[in-house]
Amino acid sequence: MGTISQNLKYLRKKQGLTQQQLADNLEVKRAVIGAYEEDRAEPKTELLLKMANLFSISVDELISERITDKWFAKKEKAAEEEKNKTSGGLRVLSITVDKDQNENIELIPAKASAGYLNGYADPQYVAELPKFHLPFLKGGTFRAFELKGDSMLPLEPGTIVVGEYIENFGDIKSGDTYVVLSKDEGIVYKRVTNKIKENQRLYLASDNKAYETYSINASDVLEIWKAKAFISTAFPTPAIEPSLEKLTEMVEQLQKTVTKLKPND
Repeated sequence: MGTISQNLKYLRKKQGLTQQQLADNLEVKRAVIGAYEEDRAEPKTELLLKMANLFSISVDELISERITDKWFAKKEKAAEEEKNKTSGGLRVLSITVDKDQNENIELIPAKASAGYLNGYADPQYVAELPKFHLPFLKGGTFRAFELKGDSMLPLEPGTIVVGEYIENFGDIKSGDTYVVLSKDEGIVYKRVTNKIKENQRLYLASDNKAYETYSINASDVLEIWKAKAFISTAFPTPAIEPSLEKLTEMVEQLQKTVTKLKPND
């Protein structure tokens, strides 16, 4: 069976059409459709154009591509990636609001990070997350993420980072920190070391220098949140005051330096 005959039969069934219904749409006899699907005849150019328009594909795809469910899925994915690349944007975000229509800050605990990768686009999942408000954060959409690991020390594991949703990649600033949700990495909190450039990759660095910088494809990014605040139960360690012995040593060293700087009599 030829490519056109296979594609025509597949597309007709995909749209739930009988041969008669397809024939009516194309203004031909049902027997003509049967001949095309059985590869006993080939449609002329004018009819190919009608078929392509009816099924929302190109003539070239109709006559040269092997159209299947996988073909459609691949085409839809490519179209979505191209849309994100050309618009510089991410997807529409699911949010929740309180009784006064103020946006909540949803919290993603560390133990729920894997579930968030699967449910981030599900309004019902987002609605079930813990929620709170911070009065000093206004004018944006915010979400909170509990940190895992020590890659961003001095922020300890368990610290909650509150991020503001970034809709467009063009708003990313090199050197700032972001919570990034991606297909392969899940949730990570990193310092971005570049803006999206021609190679369409995002370079992520840890504040803990024991971890190496790495990059991910911009097309793999599902959400990105610019860090605006953090909540932690670990208080900063106070600076240690020098001992009397150390102070004496510092004074003696200073005196020696001053003596060297004095002009000779």
